Amino acid sequence: MRSLLALLLLPVFAQAAGEGSWQASGMGATLSNRGVAASSRALAPSQPVSGTMTLVAWRYELNGPTPGGLLVRLCSVTRCVPIEGQSGTTRGLTNVAAGEPLRFVWEVPGGGKLFPPLRVQSNQVIVNYR
Repeated sequence: MRSLLALLLLPVFAQAAGEGSWQASGMGATLSNRGVAASSRALAPSQPVSGTMTLVAWRYELNGPTPGGLLVRLCSVTRCVPIEGQSGTTRGLTNVAAGEPLRFVWEVPGGGKLFPPLRVQSNQVIVNYR
């Protein structure tokens, strides 16, 4: 009986310990030139949270094929981590304050125009914290 009660109360204790997650999504950016970085708008929790990030999942969608050499970083106010692919997870932001907003930063190295321009249609993060 005790183990059943402990199992039922586990989610309550997890919340009391401050564990949780938040998600945010938004429109992406447009890159028209190589060698120029473009940033998404800040993605932030809808309510104040405390604790530190543990695992961040991301996803973004492009309007066409991925240009060769595309560099993408996921940045908090205090740290940036490179990410690969249009979806995945990172522990590179571990111990960053859970309430810090995140931004995607895209760049195609080199010089000259991108044709057609690269449009990031949407981006999303899910931040787990404790």
